[in-house]
Amino acid sequence: MRRIAFAVLAVVPVLAPDAGAFTLESTEVRHSGRMAEAQVYNGFGCNGGNVSPSLTWRDPPSGTKSFAVTMYDPDAPTGSGWWHWVVFNIPPSTTSLPAGAGDASGAKLPQGAIQGRTDFGSPGYGGPCPPQGDRPHRYVFTVHALKVDRIDADANASAAMVGFMLNANRLGKVTLTGTYGRK
Repeated sequence: MRRIAFAVLAVVPVLAPDAGAFTLESTEVRHSGRMAEAQVYNGFGCNGGNVSPSLTWRDPPSGTKSFAVTMYDPDAPTGSGWWHWVVFNIPPSTTSLPAGAGDASGAKLPQGAIQGRTDFGSPGYGGPCPPQGDRPHRYVFTVHALKVDRIDADANASAAMVGFMLNANRLGKVTLTGTYGRK
């Protein structure tokens, strides 16, 4: 009995990547640079201005239906880091947040955006304030591009809960990391 071998040639289309790379910039925060006193928390022994920096992003993944912005300190001595800022349900037409958008009033946020509860215990931006004597901490700003119009959470949602929803619905993300330490 003769065996006949067949070869199957599969043609796999190569999809072009998005036109540009998803990017994030800030006038006040330079990647790996020391954050200014204007952005530092005012409390817990710190005397900063507690003003959220401006953030501008470009070229999100196609299909983005909303954005979220987070600021997280992975170096906080808690065993789980520290959430400094959580904003979600930002409309897809938004490409920036001005300095001060993290004010607890939310007056400078786009309509419909919600600030979630941070590890300071309330919504709004809470700037860097690592323990005195610690090495400088990293503060990671992340813009999350989401595949949903909104996530089902409110201002009382914990940062961990919002983070779970962001990870479940994320198309892409871009980060910018500032540093800050106290002697």
